[in-house]
Amino acid sequence: MAFENLLIENKGRIQYIIINRESKLNALNKATIAELHTAFTDAFKNPEVGGIIITGAGQKAFVAGADIAEFASLDVAGGTELALLGHTTVFDFVENGNKPVIAAINGFALGGGLELAMACHIRIASDNAKMGLPEVSLGLMPGYGGTQRLTQLVGKGKALEMIMTADMITAPEALNFGLVNHVVSLEELLPKAEELLNKILTRAPLAIAAAITSVNAGARDGVNGFETEIQEFGKCFGTEDFKEGVAAFLGKRKAEFKGK
Repeated sequence: MAFENLLIENKGRIQYIIINRESKLNALNKATIAELHTAFTDAFKNPEVGGIIITGAGQKAFVAGADIAEFASLDVAGGTELALLGHTTVFDFVENGNKPVIAAINGFALGGGLELAMACHIRIASDNAKMGLPEVSLGLMPGYGGTQRLTQLVGKGKALEMIMTADMITAPEALNFGLVNHVVSLEELLPKAEELLNKILTRAPLAIAAAITSVNAGARDGVNGFETEIQEFGKCFGTEDFKEGVAAFLGKRKAEFKGK
């Protein structure tokens, strides 16, 4: 389908989801949130898509935050509903997807933009990128999972410092804190993301999905991540990919996984 706020590009088994609101620094409004849900739903279901790279149009911003103009008329119920809808349709949805998602952070990733990047499985930043959660400077707090995912990635103390000061950090600082996986030049950003994702796509897709489920389980209240790992590990033995992987290993050849 055609999108007003997104560009979808396919490169082999990689699908690019590009937030295309460059004049607004790719800020997330309600329409873009809705389109992201549709785009990721389609990508996760499409057997031709092995993994997704999400980035922002232009060179200035990945996503420079939410569209604050849409917040002005909201009350308590409206704000609560906004956060719940975002969690359900995009942020949790991406994190729990069955295919790897890499955020290619080109420039500013602020507020909801950083929260979107943190919902992805891997983050690569250009060396000019700046990241932060500035919500408290607006009388708000992060509402799209920022308090939880930032704490998981950088630890409680650094997360609280970033949230409470509303300060931005540089890409090298983000790498040092464990917020991003790699920092490269802007020119190398998408090639690096493709290189990493193409390597992942040589591995068994069902095993990748099982690993995502198991890693995420460790951060959920009331869920025993070890038990989830045991169950997901066991399921892998029932796949054709497992048989292919073992046969390839014993035959000293490269495995050809089918996602079955």
